[in-house]
Amino acid sequence: MPSRARGKFITFEGLDGCGKSTQLGKLADVLRAEGLDVITTREPGGTDIGEKIRGVLLDSRSKMAPMAELALMFASRAQQIEEVILPNVRAGRWVLCDRFTDSSEAYQGAGRQLGSEAVLTLHRVLCRGLQPDLTILMDSDPAASVERARRRNRAQVDKTDENRFEQENRAFFERVHEQFLAIARREPERVFVVDARRAIATVHREIVRAVRDRVLSAEAVSNKR
Repeated sequence: MPSRARGKFITFEGLDGCGKSTQLGKLADVLRAEGLDVITTREPGGTDIGEKIRGVLLDSRSKMAPMAELALMFASRAQQIEEVILPNVRAGRWVLCDRFTDSSEAYQGAGRQLGSEAVLTLHRVLCRGLQPDLTILMDSDPAASVERARRRNRAQVDKTDENRFEQENRAFFERVHEQFLAIARREPERVFVVDARRAIATVHREIVRAVRDRVLSAEAVSNKR
């Protein structure tokens, strides 16, 4: 597969425990096998500053106001855009990111009940309106996903405490889940919804097909013009 002047930016969204990290890694392997230069990253995090912010945001001992939480999410995101996402996309690389602004709209906007307007305003100002070329929304059952995330955190070898969100109640995660689906309905051209409840291999095939149809095929058509 030939290299391209501009890379692509693909994000993975969904509830904690839905399998985003697994599917992101599998897609990266496929794209690299086809000759593409791929960078993988995550939010919050992805940079030295972002990882420090992540530690504060996800630590169950952190007690912070919802607006402070939202501000820190965007601080990490703004740094990542400047340091990782834009430079690599401009250099022709594909950037696959575990979470982006959709997560803030779902978790802080809906989960924390801050509303979408505050989130989208911060996105326009701090992220300069940057949008992914494609977003993979992994749809899953809230109760099952959160329980998997809790088990994963308990089993971490390094004992990193990233449990703060998993301590929320079911109503919180139901709001988050519904907002993710609302975003997909609002922006169907950008957001591809995949049923993450199925086998990993089945979900992977569907994601690869979506990337080929929505990103690679569209780019091939554009290059012929």
